[in-house]
Amino acid sequence: MINTTFRFLLASCFVLTLAGCASKNELLSFIDFYDELDSTEDIVLQDHESSPASPPELLPEPVEADTCIDQELEALKQTGSWVAQEKSKESEVQEYDFPVVMNKQVKMYLDLFQGKQRKYFTRWLARSTKYLPLIDDELKKAGLPHELVYLAMIESGFNQRAYSRARAVGLWQFMKGTGRDYKLRIDRYVDERRDAAKSTRAAVAYLSDLYQQFGDWHLAVAAYNGGPGKIRYGIKRFKTKDFWTLAEKKYLRLETKRYVPKLIAAIIIAKNPEKYGFTNIQYEAPLEYDTIDVGPGLSINALALISGGSKKQLMFLNQELKTSRTPLNKRKYTAKIPKGSYTLAKSGLSRLHSIVRTGYKTHIIGKNESLTAICRKYKVNKSTILKVNNLRSGTLTPGQRLRIPYSVVDYQLLPQNGSAIAQAGDSLILHTIKPGDTIGKIAKQYFVPPEMIVAWNGLKSVHRIRAGQQLALYIVDDRKIASTQKSNIAATPSAGKNSDNNLIVLSKGKKRAPQAAPTQELFSWYQVKQGDTLWNISRRFNTSPKKIKQWNNLKTNLIHPGSKLKLKGV
Repeated sequence: MINTTFRFLLASCFVLTLAGCASKNELLSFIDFYDELDSTEDIVLQDHESSPASPPELLPEPVEADTCIDQELEALKQTGSWVAQEKSKESEVQEYDFPVVMNKQVKMYLDLFQGKQRKYFTRWLARSTKYLPLIDDELKKAGLPHELVYLAMIESGFNQRAYSRARAVGLWQFMKGTGRDYKLRIDRYVDERRDAAKSTRAAVAYLSDLYQQFGDWHLAVAAYNGGPGKIRYGIKRFKTKDFWTLAEKKYLRLETKRYVPKLIAAIIIAKNPEKYGFTNIQYEAPLEYDTIDVGPGLSINALALISGGSKKQLMFLNQELKTSRTPLNKRKYTAKIPKGSYTLAKSGLSRLHSIVRTGYKTHIIGKNESLTAICRKYKVNKSTILKVNNLRSGTLTPGQRLRIPYSVVDYQLLPQNGSAIAQAGDSLILHTIKPGDTIGKIAKQYFVPPEMIVAWNGLKSVHRIRAGQQLALYIVDDRKIASTQKSNIAATPSAGKNSDNNLIVLSKGKKRAPQAAPTQELFSWYQVKQGDTLWNISRRFNTSPKKIKQWNNLKTNLIHPGSKLKLKGV
């Protein structure tokens, strides 16, 4: 629904292009602006780094109908009085459960859909069959008119990721407050306004409440768009319960008044598209899927792996996931997977092996660029940048290259009865928590996501740690790969009273710290510091990484802070 206050405030900022339609880039600038505002309202969890940027498949898309709203408003101004001058023929009236009338405004939209907005309406018709069964089923359960399914058409063009200039979101264009009023979850991880099933149930409940309040579908639909308070006050002020009489007054904004004739015109064409020249429509298949309960932080890539679907397919099915992974602040999340894949996914989930891979990207220093700005850009602290690059000060030179560490969570399926610990080996760091430590700080220190530390140690919360407690951190591979079997980012929470303790099954083997090789007389000991690599250690002591690996019987380039290395001739 359109928030008229926001539209009024932003009207002067909205730039028009050819034929009165706004460009996509200009609309996206509004989306960026609103996303920044939304971020101040999001739920932020202590100790967690900010959520990753949404992939392109999950970014909001401008409402297509919004791009030509000024075109519509100008055409409506030419239609004259808002009176239901002529009703549809009796034979036509019987075709509809929703009250259909024919007047100048409805005819204007019929012409517009067949003319200047034909490409949009064709696209909406093609998408309609994807959602019709789902929406129609909910409308039937509530005893509402079937034709209300086309309310989603004029709201969003049947687009789950639709985002209006007024910050309404989803198939049914809920504002944040109204969405939450109707039990839709909206936070930094999830926006259920983009969930087809949940938002449809919320919309049906909202429409039911509006009809119960006004007793007239035209008024109820207008209230869906302009707000029930506006319609209530109009009825009281003008002493009428007829939408067309109210629309004739200089009270409702044109953006709200247009909503009813636009819906009626959409219903008329959608019920008989061939009659109005819409032929050879490539209708999409109905939305179908299975569901599976998974733990927090499970990525779309992991869902695709266990279900046998593609990443694109899983992205579409789970468009409510703003960060392309399940929420970190919920112990269980019901994810959607391709129809018929539940058995495969259930089996795959039990064998899912999560891997934290720390890699490095290169940043070329620009003119007048500071270390502070670079750290802010990549969300890495100065100490880390300096150590990784073997720098003693923050003085930078344009053109200089910096190595920037980053973490990525990958997934693979273990063989039947396979063990993650067999792949990880015995590389284990035991970190003793100091006063003032948080999971977030420890995660940054070892370049692993906070949720992985929670998973490895079966913690109930990122907040529940205490000084003196030991945390197990598993680091393998030459790029600090960390792994876990059935981690909480991959596992389904167990039922029963001990479910809190069953979030992960790391290994049946006993944890043990790595054993140092016996000291030899010709060697000296060097304790590895945070940010050290074999390369910078070898340069410091005038040797080579290959020799250090031979002296310490290392199979990879992996070293971790606190461990000791034997160095010869230093």
